[in-house]
Amino acid sequence: MSKIAIVTDSNSGITQSEGKTMGITVLPMPFYINEELFWEDITLTQEEFYKKLEEDADISTSQPAPGDVMDLWDGLLKEYDEIIHIPMSSGLSSSCETAISLAAEYDGKVQVVNNQRISVTQKQSVIDAMNLRDAGKSAAEIKAVLEAEKFESTIYITVDTLKYLKKGGRVTPAAAALGTVLNLKPVLQIQGEKLDAFTKVRGWKAAKKTMLKAIEDDLNGRFAGRDTDELVLGMAYTGNEAEAEEWKQEIHEKFPQFEIMASPLSLSVSCHIGPGALAVTCTKRVKV
Repeated sequence: MSKIAIVTDSNSGITQSEGKTMGITVLPMPFYINEELFWEDITLTQEEFYKKLEEDADISTSQPAPGDVMDLWDGLLKEYDEIIHIPMSSGLSSSCETAISLAAEYDGKVQVVNNQRISVTQKQSVIDAMNLRDAGKSAAEIKAVLEAEKFESTIYITVDTLKYLKKGGRVTPAAAALGTVLNLKPVLQIQGEKLDAFTKVRGWKAAKKTMLKAIEDDLNGRFAGRDTDELVLGMAYTGNEAEAEEWKQEIHEKFPQFEIMASPLSLSVSCHIGPGALAVTCTKRVKV
C-alpha cells in the first residue's frame, strides 16, 4: 500500500499546529499588506490581520509561489509515495489551477483535488481524505471520490458591515449606504464555485434566523434521506470569538442531533467580508 501525504492550504481553517496534530501539511496562503509579504499563521496571526484590516491597510490576497509548492511536494516525496493536495475552491482562487498544472510534472504522484470548497467544508474534505487513505485507497482513487462529492456541501454567511463588500466592488457605494441606513444584512452563499448573494434582511437576529432556516431547508431538501451521522454541521466566523461561540450554541440548540465543527473563516474570505461575519455550513461525509 502506498504511503500517502495529505496537503491542504490555510483556507481550510486548519492551523499549522492543528495540521501537525492531524498528521497533514498546511500550505500557508500569502498576503500583501501595505506591499509587505506575510504568510497566514506563519508570520501573520488572525489578530494581526484584523487589526490591519480595521486600520484600512492595503491588503491583497495572493497564491503560493509555484516554486514553494513544488519544493513542498519534493520534500514530501522523499518520505511518501504519493500526495493528495486539497486547495481552496478553483472558483475563489487561481491557486487550484496552478497546482493542477504543476502536478502534471509529477507522473501521477501528486493528485490535486478540485472539489470547490473552503473553510470547514474544505476541512471536511481533508478528514475524508485521511479516512479514505487509511482504508487503503490510492491517491487517484481519493481524488476521484472527493471530486464526485464536491457539491455535497453548503455555506451561508452574514456580514457585520457592508464596508468590505463595497470596497471589493461586490455592492455599489449607493447600495452600501442605503443598506447601512436601513440596517440591512446580506446573507451570502457558497455552493461550489462562487460567493453569491442569497438574500438580505433587516438586522442581525433576522440574518442568523435566515441562515438557520436555509440549513433546515437544505436538510429537508438536497440532503433529505441522509442519516445524521452522514452529515456534519459547521460554524465559521471572522474575528469575534465570543460572538462566534454564542453562534455555535445557537446552531447546536436548533440542531442538537448534529456535531458542530468550528473554525475561523479563512483570511482570503475575510478580506472581502470583514470582521464580525458568521457562517453556518452543512457537509456530507464521504462513506468509507
